[in-house]
Amino acid sequence: MNDRQIKIVCSALLHDIGKIVYRSGVKINHSDGGYEFLKDEIGLNDRDILDAVRYHHAVPLSKATLDDDSVAYITYIADNIASASDHREDENGEPGVAINTPLESVFNLLNNNNQKLYYKPAMLDDSGDFINCPSEQKEEFTSGYYSAVKEKFRNLLTTIDFSKPVEQYVNSLLELFEGLCTYIPSSTSSKEVADISLFDHSKLTAAFAGCIYTYLKANGISDYKTELFKNSEKFYDKKAFMLYSLDISGIQKFIYTINIQGALKTLRARSFYLEIFMEHILDELLDKLELSRANIIYTGGGHCYLILANTDETKQTLDEFEKAVNGWLIDNFATGLYVAGGYAECSSNDIQNKPDGSYAELFAEISKNISHKKLHRYSASDILKLNSSFSGDGKRECKCCKSPSFLVKSISDNGQEEYRCEFCNSLIKLSDDILNKEFFAVLKTTQKAGIKLPFGCRLVADDANSLKQKMKDSCEYVRSYCKGKLNIGQDISTHLWVGDYHAKNNQTDELAKSSTGISRIAVLRADVDNLGHAFVSGFDRDDCGRKYVTLSRTASLSRQLSLFFKHHINSILKNGIYGNISKSGKRNISIVYSGGDDVFVVGAWDDVISFAVDLTDKFREFTEGTLTVSAGIGIYDSSFPISICAQEVDKLESMSKSYSKHNNDNPEKNAVTLFDTKDVFKSELLSGIELKQTYNWIDFKNKVIAEKLDTLKEFFGFKVEKDDSDNDYGASFLYKLMFLLRNSDADKINYARYVYLLSRMEPSKNSTAEAVSKYRKFSEKMYEWIKNPEDKKQLLTAIYIYAYLVRKRGN
Repeated sequence: MNDRQIKIVCSALLHDIGKIVYRSGVKINHSDGGYEFLKDEIGLNDRDILDAVRYHHAVPLSKATLDDDSVAYITYIADNIASASDHREDENGEPGVAINTPLESVFNLLNNNNQKLYYKPAMLDDSGDFINCPSEQKEEFTSGYYSAVKEKFRNLLTTIDFSKPVEQYVNSLLELFEGLCTYIPSSTSSKEVADISLFDHSKLTAAFAGCIYTYLKANGISDYKTELFKNSEKFYDKKAFMLYSLDISGIQKFIYTINIQGALKTLRARSFYLEIFMEHILDELLDKLELSRANIIYTGGGHCYLILANTDETKQTLDEFEKAVNGWLIDNFATGLYVAGGYAECSSNDIQNKPDGSYAELFAEISKNISHKKLHRYSASDILKLNSSFSGDGKRECKCCKSPSFLVKSISDNGQEEYRCEFCNSLIKLSDDILNKEFFAVLKTTQKAGIKLPFGCRLVADDANSLKQKMKDSCEYVRSYCKGKLNIGQDISTHLWVGDYHAKNNQTDELAKSSTGISRIAVLRADVDNLGHAFVSGFDRDDCGRKYVTLSRTASLSRQLSLFFKHHINSILKNGIYGNISKSGKRNISIVYSGGDDVFVVGAWDDVISFAVDLTDKFREFTEGTLTVSAGIGIYDSSFPISICAQEVDKLESMSKSYSKHNNDNPEKNAVTLFDTKDVFKSELLSGIELKQTYNWIDFKNKVIAEKLDTLKEFFGFKVEKDDSDNDYGASFLYKLMFLLRNSDADKINYARYVYLLSRMEPSKNSTAEAVSKYRKFSEKMYEWIKNPEDKKQLLTAIYIYAYLVRKRGN
């Protein structure tokens, strides 16, 4: 980015800083308040930035004496586009502005929701322990709170020397606004819905400002006043922007196709590598386009959306960029990974859904373009290159990924000699650091340190002191990333929210041993239902049409989901609540992947089921029930290959996606499918059984566990204890009971056997009244449940879980 571009983006980010000043009790309109705050309290004397902050609304801009190419004109129109409105209430004390109002939830309007919930006034918590879920309680801001935010801005902005523009200042401001303004409303007008945060609005304004400058420069337009102010209505119709998306294919195979000792740690490392890979190539692309990370609308799960300038140079850069990345992927992973990009030219009116339906058409066009590229991946030269590439000596293949190319001899953790490809060898060496270190530097170097990245770079793990030294002295330093920590200042690392929670004992056998009852691991795969529809049409409402369909809400929605799955998920695992199956508290689970909308975890089988309930409960609260999650859970011996587990659980998740409680053609999803395994149960009656059962989450929690499973635990006197005792709470009875339940429809005589089996458990005449009452309560329920197919199905699953809880360890 050149100096002017940096100033333009910084101006756009700071344009509404006066709202903090005004709401802190300084009775002056927010434009002038922001100008005076930056000039007098921060000591900023850059005319471009000060003018942009002071004159970013129409009335003061029309009266100002500014050069025709003043940055203020770009900030003005970028602010209007980001707000999706040219006439908003100005916070200058006019009636109808309630400056203490809290931020409304973006989920209030999603999928025809009609709730009125609010976020608590809060700053973003690095630890993630505080999950700011929407609430009916309207806890208003105070002038004292805003004064504290203003003071934090003062302390941190004074560390930035705006007279020497550097790109790092843009990232610094982005992180400053994210930390302080995520839960501060941009608008507090009673005439508007206050569901867009000041951070989201400022970031999007900066994104548009950067694109507008690039567009004007490419078209030789230097009279900003005429183009953007006098003729603003015409500019709103110009295709000045493009919405661009990039998609990585081959992620599942890349992550899960491994078969080595310690596979869980390597899986997590491969997943993290792909996250860094995506962030790295996006940063490289933005550098080439002279734009900032403000232009990233969404990234997660191997997908991203960016807002870019619609110029011939941009299109050429995108074409060259995709070819370069895919060429590098061919060289390093053959056909294993592939990136496909697609864009749609758009005007600001298109982004505001004018005319009606134009916003959805943008996403449809992008999807069509990406699909076409995926069907025509490789050119003739690419195919020749693939066919002539080195394929090894034909005698060995990589121990990890089974690749036959470029193998190096290595020594495993247990001292065994094995052959690995260069990538897997580098990844294994770095895997512990990937799990445990916070900082990661991207270096442009020919040395074989760290792991290879595109564009001649390598990724190395680092500590804070060493990284600072590299930033100052190393000519190889390109950029760096930090997991989960917001950083402010010139020499900063780009923070990434990463779901990286892992159990202390991060091996599958140790995870199995930490479970209650039988030593098994469980694998959970889950993702959000109908998320694509939510992004494109989720704010299309029955009561007011597409009024609220805007890029601002799409960006806000995607960021909230990323916060949940990349940040808050660590806290959900660290502070487990649900205790009906396993103890609450820290879960013996390791995240393999948690992205913008999906999760893959491995852990002690009982903790995984408990976490699944915690996850869906918290997600329901977080999204006000407007979005749902479908999942699959499989239970396995710890020696079973994780790659096979992943494939099997993927099928379970697909069953949940097609689930319909009412057996119609419209899947309700919002379900969990469990136990697609064959387990001997140490019983010939149940040898090789296969149990596939799907439930919506409410029934699973309330009917299977709280009703059926708790009844079994209460009758047999079982309590969840993670110890090594050999429990046998009626196992023989349960095996026979399960057999009869599973076959009661096919053979009516089994019902009589079922009754007989229950009657044999009746207490003797000499038993206590308590024992008799306990039995009667239990047997009445058991007689009732066998008569109803859904109850019987739920009871089978409950018995399955109970049998695992009481099984001897190692069996």
